[in-house]
Amino acid sequence: MSSVKPILEVRNVSKRFGGVVALDDVSVSIQPGEIVGLIGPNGSGKTTLFNCITGVYKPDKGRIYFYNKDITGLQPHVIAKLGIARTWQKVRPFRNMSVLEAVATGALLRTNSINTAREIAIKSLELVGVPRETWGKLGSEITLVEHKLVDLARAIATEPKLLLLDEIAAGLRPSEQERLSSVIKKIHAEKGVTIIIVEHVMRFVMSLSKRIYVLHEGRLIAEGPPEEVASNPRVIEAYLGIKPV
Repeated sequence: MSSVKPILEVRNVSKRFGGVVALDDVSVSIQPGEIVGLIGPNGSGKTTLFNCITGVYKPDKGRIYFYNKDITGLQPHVIAKLGIARTWQKVRPFRNMSVLEAVATGALLRTNSINTAREIAIKSLELVGVPRETWGKLGSEITLVEHKLVDLARAIATEPKLLLLDEIAAGLRPSEQERLSSVIKKIHAEKGVTIIIVEHVMRFVMSLSKRIYVLHEGRLIAEGPPEEVASNPRVIEAYLGIKPV
């Protein structure tokens, strides 16, 4: 057993929406510096778990700890200030802002200085590889992969300790996914940020993650290294709807 304390602990969290159980007694433990995948079929509870961690939803049951601090039910801006950032399933462009301005909004979480925010934004855009000639473009003028990179840069500009990526590879071509994978590895190496990736693109998440959690119908059904999870009969059944022979 590792003596290092987890950066994030989700303990027995449950969340209902009316009669629908979105999360059912889910427990997750993330060590500092890990890249961890969170996978499962549509409707398995992955984004709901992210929403509980980031304060969008308050769990009906269970607790969530960040660096041993109970953050259960805190407001999203408070949780962000503590050091948890995220991207969203659907890109959220600042259509009437330039790319640089949009990323600087993330940096304003840490500073009241516009100039300092712009400096942080520039470093974040350079880190994720958005070309300088794109920085002046409006959010309405850039491509999908550029939107993904801008969302990532804005999250990085908040100076997080834990980064949650929600289907960041969705809708991208294989070459764009490769580019994004390289960027995530670079962020992890240079910033030392702990990362959790929710993803349906299996090749993408399996190649990045050292450990995988699998959700199905709101319950955790598997956890372990990617190759172990990929051959787990319960995981195969959850995805394909058939029991392996």
